[in-house]
Amino acid sequence: MDEVIFQINLDEKGMRIDKFLSGKILDRSRSHIQNLIDNDAVLVNGKNIKSNYKLRENDVITMNMPEPEELKVEPENIEIDIVYEDEDIIVVNKKQGMVVHPALGNYNGTLVNALLYHCKDLSGINGVIRPGIVHRIDKDTSGIIVVAKNDLAHSKLTEQFKVHSIKREYYALTEGVFKNDSGLVDQPLARHPQDRIKMAIVKDGRRAVTHYEVLERYKSNTLVKCSLETGRTHQIRVHMAYLGHPLVGDPVYGYKKQKFKLEGQMLHAKTLGFVHPTKNEYVEFNSELPDYFLEVLSKL
Repeated sequence: MDEVIFQINLDEKGMRIDKFLSGKILDRSRSHIQNLIDNDAVLVNGKNIKSNYKLRENDVITMNMPEPEELKVEPENIEIDIVYEDEDIIVVNKKQGMVVHPALGNYNGTLVNALLYHCKDLSGINGVIRPGIVHRIDKDTSGIIVVAKNDLAHSKLTEQFKVHSIKREYYALTEGVFKNDSGLVDQPLARHPQDRIKMAIVKDGRRAVTHYEVLERYKSNTLVKCSLETGRTHQIRVHMAYLGHPLVGDPVYGYKKQKFKLEGQMLHAKTLGFVHPTKNEYVEFNSELPDYFLEVLSKL
């Protein structure tokens, strides 16, 4: 592991530390830098900081850089539900339990492994581990995801996600019965200060906005449509828990005692709409609720 040290001068004062470091360490993405910060591999004046820390003159940054791993993601003949495909994009209806891309300790059986078998060309912007991946949904969340087949498509889709112009609607089954028919949650999210595998509402976190609409009320549960204005990690799961209505089956933010035997949270990415990266026309893709979701609803 290499240790890299920077001292901040007057010209660099006021910059966000993640932006500063991604400009200095050119072979590492900003998200990679943020991940190092989240895992306490970056210190300022000997102290842990957050990705949005604003640099001050004479700050000393110490950065522990792990050695890059030689990784090769292998194509795998895994069945996937392709909703749409052309020369620029692939839209997949991801099943619950499938990881989107390889990560430490989990290099096979992912959507990326399946896509590499299905088609030889995926955009290289996100590197070897995440080719073509523009956005993610959690392992135990099912539903629609778009993947870029070339760098131009990737860049244009990424820009739409960045400015929040993408239409994203999820169906969620929550605990408890909502009083209001609709509403929104506007609460910032960041890594949980004590538990790094969780997200939490944190005052100086990244802004996160979820609109919700009640679709059906049951005796002790509610089916809700959630529309994302932003797309933060675990956003719907944390925001619904914040309202006192965690998702049914959620192993991280939900009730410890679950009445249904589930593999994970009841959350389905039902609708995804965006401007096609080369045709420049709005396209929208929908998927029906999967069997695991319908089975629970029928019991209710």
